Amino acid sequence: MSRIGKIPIDIPTGVKAEIKKNRIQIQGPKGSLSLEHNEYVKVENVSNQILVTRQGETRTHRAAHGLYQRLISNMVIGVTKGFKKELEIVGVGYRAQVKEGALNLQVGLSHQPHYKIPEGITISAPKPTQIVVEGIDKQKVGQTAAEIRKIRPPEPYKGKGIRYSNERIRRKVGKTGAK
Repeated sequence: MSRIGKIPIDIPTGVKAEIKKNRIQIQGPKGSLSLEHNEYVKVENVSNQILVTRQGETRTHRAAHGLYQRLISNMVIGVTKGFKKELEIVGVGYRAQVKEGALNLQVGLSHQPHYKIPEGITISAPKPTQIVVEGIDKQKVGQTAAEIRKIRPPEPYKGKGIRYSNERIRRKVGKTGAK
């Protein structure tokens, strides 16, 4: 039995879970999310808890058991608390600002990249060197933060670029002087 899959998901007050055939819809104070699951798992709402059970014992059934339990759990967390990723910009003259539904970056490139903010995601720049990505869908928040980081990933010599706030950059030693 999957250790993750057999953990019941508690439904907090103010959250409504609706389960139909192969679709689960979760509505909460921050919004609504839905997920379509496959026939490997069975999802049921029992006394204010969501239980995920698998239909067989094959490797794919066991893998889907834990996967769908975590996906549904993240949906419940997303509609109640939401998810957030913070990015830092390191470099002289590097900065970010949000204007007209796009994130404008100045990160030492020959052009000024404009990242269009996806639907369901909120991006803010409380400081010129800080970017905050927020939303209710954990996958979308992580993907958006990764795409912003990809514009100018941190380089290993001086550490300049866009990085996650908790990311540690392994620094390399530069060239040594001539002998």
